[in-house]
Amino acid sequence: MSRIFITGSADGLGLLAAEMLIDQGHKVVLHARNADRRKQTLLKVPGAEEVLIADLSDTDETVKLSEEINALGKFDAVIHNAGVYRGSEDKIFTVNTLAPYILTCLINKPERLIYLSSGMHLHGNPDLKESDFISGNITYSDSKLHDVILCMAAARKWPEVYANAVNPGWVPTKMGGSNATDNLQQGAETQAWLAVSDDDKAKVSGRYFFHKKEEHFRKEAADADLQERFLALCEQISGVRFPGGQK
Repeated sequence: MSRIFITGSADGLGLLAAEMLIDQGHKVVLHARNADRRKQTLLKVPGAEEVLIADLSDTDETVKLSEEINALGKFDAVIHNAGVYRGSEDKIFTVNTLAPYILTCLINKPERLIYLSSGMHLHGNPDLKESDFISGNITYSDSKLHDVILCMAAARKWPEVYANAVNPGWVPTKMGGSNATDNLQQGAETQAWLAVSDDDKAKVSGRYFFHKKEEHFRKEAADADLQERFLALCEQISGVRFPGGQK
């Protein structure tokens, strides 16, 4: 039995993955944006161990969330599922880029890390301009590329951890909309599978998955120098340093 924490799990892919994992007998701690959503989530998933509250568009709340997670003890896997598609560029940057970076840095290192990206990361800008990070001038595609870069940096610096990125596809969630053409079930299955499976295909690191199959990702994300620049910029903005690991 594993213990998993999932961000953005009050609905959509995160909620569905949580239900799958609980049905398999695992312990799952969920995350909701506010107290009302926490209450609704507990009604939807009564088998959850706990539902923690934090607005990931507020970096102070994100830091506090990491402290609350650590206070609960060891987790075997963390799924960085939370994300926003619509909203200001600053909010997209804070929720999609900075929050998973801060939580990766501050949560006690699990055995597995899963980062929700998107096929749209292929259109992200790999230039990583300091002015864009400071101003929050980041598009959704940029932020999803950042998630892949963060994943690949964690995989390189922490060889003892399985760190992988997932493209769940264009699925019919609140974010994806009713016209989405990909399979919601398969989108959630992949992150749940990576979190707990003993399948050799899941016990890998530095990979990018779509429906349990490895796919190519933007090659720049595998560049160590680009990863280090990304980590340095995130540290500059957040004040949080990436913990020690391989260079």
